[in-house]
Amino acid sequence: MPSASLRQLGLLLASAAALFGSASAFPYNTFDGPGFPACNDVAAVYNVTSVDEMVSIVKDAVAKGTPVRASGKGHMWYDTMCQDDPRTIIIRTENTNKISDFSLEPGAESGSVVIEAGVTFLQLAEYLHDNDASMGYTLVNWNISMAGAAAMGAHRSSIREESGVSAGVLSMDIINGNGEIVTVERDETSEDWLAASTSLGLLGVIARMKFKIYPDFKVFSQQKTLEEDEVLNGDIYGMIAPYATANFWWWPYLKKFHHRYYDEVPLTLSDQQGFQNTFSLTDLEAGAAKGILESGKYLATSNMLAETIFFGLWSKPNFKEKTNWKDISTWPVYGWNYDVLIGGLYPDQKPEWEHGMHGETLEIAFPITQANDMLKRVRKFFDDEWKDKGIIMTSTYRSGINIKFGKAYYDLLGQTTYNTSDGADWSKGAIMFDFPRFKPNGGDGKPFNPEFYPRLAKTLIGEFPCRPHWTKNTREIFKYGKKNIDPEHLARFKAVREKFDPNNLYKSVLAEIMGLYE
Repeated sequence: MPSASLRQLGLLLASAAALFGSASAFPYNTFDGPGFPACNDVAAVYNVTSVDEMVSIVKDAVAKGTPVRASGKGHMWYDTMCQDDPRTIIIRTENTNKISDFSLEPGAESGSVVIEAGVTFLQLAEYLHDNDASMGYTLVNWNISMAGAAAMGAHRSSIREESGVSAGVLSMDIINGNGEIVTVERDETSEDWLAASTSLGLLGVIARMKFKIYPDFKVFSQQKTLEEDEVLNGDIYGMIAPYATANFWWWPYLKKFHHRYYDEVPLTLSDQQGFQNTFSLTDLEAGAAKGILESGKYLATSNMLAETIFFGLWSKPNFKEKTNWKDISTWPVYGWNYDVLIGGLYPDQKPEWEHGMHGETLEIAFPITQANDMLKRVRKFFDDEWKDKGIIMTSTYRSGINIKFGKAYYDLLGQTTYNTSDGADWSKGAIMFDFPRFKPNGGDGKPFNPEFYPRLAKTLIGEFPCRPHWTKNTREIFKYGKKNIDPEHLARFKAVREKFDPNNLYKSVLAEIMGLYE
């Protein structure tokens, strides 16, 4: 880790780059690695190990007028995290990850814990489990920092439970644009809180969070296969709302859905300790999948084969027994909440991106009251592609198209906020349409029929009230989708942003597109 003197040297070099040109600028990549920039050109990356170090870097940047962005594990897909300024420096928070001030009294319904900026979901979940505690349903992917998840409005799929990460935050310590630590307490009547709850990193670096915790518990996971018509013309709300968390996986070529749902069970119901596979592959599995998917760049039949294989694999539990790492072959699966709801990597396996398997995605949220109409519109889009062009489109993601859900949660820029100018009823929650696809390594690197995806996104944005996921869409989609974001919410957020960051230290391309610097 860099010492104070090395950090000072880095800042001097960054300043020199600003004076003498951007030849030393380099891309800052997402978790996918080289070729997948979250920021196209940055001057330096600081792997900080303490909050004090973050404050020191920010204060130095303020004095020099150097743009700053904070980054956790890089849960990004496109180049919207920074502004297009090669002087930008990155404060990478991954190694600032202390957990402290644990408080959960015996018999209490809830308690709290303090986590630093870089603490990931998996780190916190394991720490809490070791102390007979959990974070409830305020969950995200195993490899995302909790602070980063709060900043981008991430959440678990649920309509019944509070599952957004920010819903579990009791307070945040934010390093503002003057290099000062400002504590923002949970208060639904406070504009500061409503902006900080989905801040996009524009108020400053989230240095610490006080987080609400609960006694540990066990859950079951169950999955059913449904015909497409059962979902498109079914009671979608009724299939999701009864459960603590639930989602669909859509297989458009096969015209089927997987309906996955979870809920709490008594601690004594089962001794099984299921652990879910999240992005985990063996070398053999990765090699076989890559061979089919790479050819799918040119052959629709390869993509049809891939969807058929993935559907068969995903019909079985993607779980192992944690005590011996043997496959679990039947539904339902039981285990501790974070093991079953999120899981992670199996021993001696790697995530798909470390196997050279990469993806693109788009994600858009709609009122759940319009869920059937939206999914039918997508189905028509698939059908028209075949009718008009003779092209069969498929899912090239190993679990299909991800259809998630979010409980209504009021803040200014969240995907599930309500009382907005579009007049739509968001009070029952939102449906998130998350459409990942394989990105080939060969040729021009574009997926099969690449024009299909932006056309689909623009069609949905044009025909429905909707909101983009803040890290899963291109600049072009954000530009087109801005019209669906409540202008009053943007104005209120802008007022808070200007108070926290008067010198525009934390600017991003995304914020510029949203008009937050006009």
